[in-house]
Amino acid sequence: MLKKLEFLEGTRRADIKPGIEVKVELTEDKRTGRLTAGKVKEVLTSSPNHPHGIKVMLENGLVGRIKQII
Repeated sequence: MLKKLEFLEGTRRADIKPGIEVKVELTEDKRTGRLTAGKVKEVLTSSPNHPHGIKVMLENGLVGRIKQII
């Protein structure tokens, strides 16, 4: 039996609201897999789901795909 994850993955748009804390993978960090933490300012993905993570803009202006919801 699989253990439930401690954090949500950011693949469903319905789970993402402005102001929540997330870890995103920036476009320039795709090869390294480095994650950047921040708060969501704006949701950029329009589809209800995305297999690689919902694309968002953080409050500091950086754009990336959500890998974890904190």
